[in-house]
This record gives sequence, structure tokens and C-alpha cells, in this order.
Amino acid sequence: MLTQKTRYAILAMVRLAKEFEKGTLMISKIAESEKIPKRFLESILLELKKNGYLDSKIGKKGGYFLIKKPQEVNLLEIVRLFEGTIAMLPCTSEKYYQRCEHCKDEEACKIRHTFNNIRDYTFKTMADTSLAALI
Repeated sequence: MLTQKTRYAILAMVRLAKEFEKGTLMISKIAESEKIPKRFLESILLELKKNGYLDSKIGKKGGYFLIKKPQEVNLLEIVRLFEGTIAMLPCTSEKYYQRCEHCKDEEACKIRHTFNNIRDYTFKTMADTSLAALI
């Protein structure tokens, strides 16, 4: 299950993708339209900015904007940024692998095999889904 922070990050990025051609969008507008607490949103947008997805302008026409085109940013990037791993079991994680204490033979384990398939399908679906597809 995704954390609230990740869900809010996705909502904010989709909102910014909708406004991509128009320019900047103020935090207050995003917070109001997506029903995200403003202070929480500020920290999320700063993290997205720090990681090269957003930039901001100060002033009357200030706000945040996407650096990349909406079709160039996929869900997997956003989820990985805020969640780290997407594996449901430690023995199926590519990045944070931990041997299963209940398994004598991981290669023959049908549970592990099933969750590897779920991980791979989820990974591919998120990688194939751009912000543009969610507008």
C-alpha cells in the first residue's frame, strides 16, 4: 500500500502536468484543488524539486512547474522516490533483498515466485504509465 505522502505526490504531479503548458502553479492552488494539507504539500514539492522533477519561481506569477514534459515522467519514478522499494516481501526486493527465514529453497518457493510476478507486473505497469496518461 502506498503511503499518504506518495499518494499526495502523485496527485500534485498530475495537477502540475495538467498545467504544464500554462506555466507555474501556486502551492495554495494545488493544495486546495487536490485537498492536500498545505504544509505537507510544501515538503513533498521540495523533495520533488530536490530530485529534479520540479522547479519554482518566486513573485507575482510564481509557483511550481514540471521541468520535464508529462510524458517523460512515469509513476514508477515518483513511487520509488517516496517509497523506496515496491516489493511486497523482502525476499522479492531487488534493491533491499533479505533472505526468507522460512524458505529452504527460494528458487523452488511458489510464494516467492508469485510475488516476484506481482512485483514485475506492478513495476512494468507503473513504468509504462506517464503523467500524461493520467491527465
